[in-house]
Amino acid sequence: MAMKLNHVHLKSPNPKQTADFYIDTLGATLVSEIGTRGYRLNLHGLTLNLTSFVEDQTRQQVYGVEHFALDTDDMDSTLAQLTAKGAKVLENMVSGTGRRICFLEGPDGVQLEIIETKS
Repeated sequence: MAMKLNHVHLKSPNPKQTADFYIDTLGATLVSEIGTRGYRLNLHGLTLNLTSFVEDQTRQQVYGVEHFALDTDDMDSTLAQLTAKGAKVLENMVSGTGRRICFLEGPDGVQLEIIETKS
């Protein structure tokens, strides 16, 4: 059985504000609107769906997602841009391979893991 990632779905009480955060701070691009309840973004090849709660779903819905990780070749500039836009640093660490890693909290409590790439 072959599988591949389709999308990451983030639920937000304010999908427009959340979409703007990912567009303005992480370089996501708007792909389309999802009906009247949200947006589909391209985050460097990862499809992000951002919507409010879906009224006709019967399963429990929660806001946010635990975390997702992004690589950066400029940790300092990336962190400066994210914190200037309101992201909160939760933890800085160094991996076993010497790469810097930072966990931040973005909109709706979603955690972002920023991983420094080595050139």
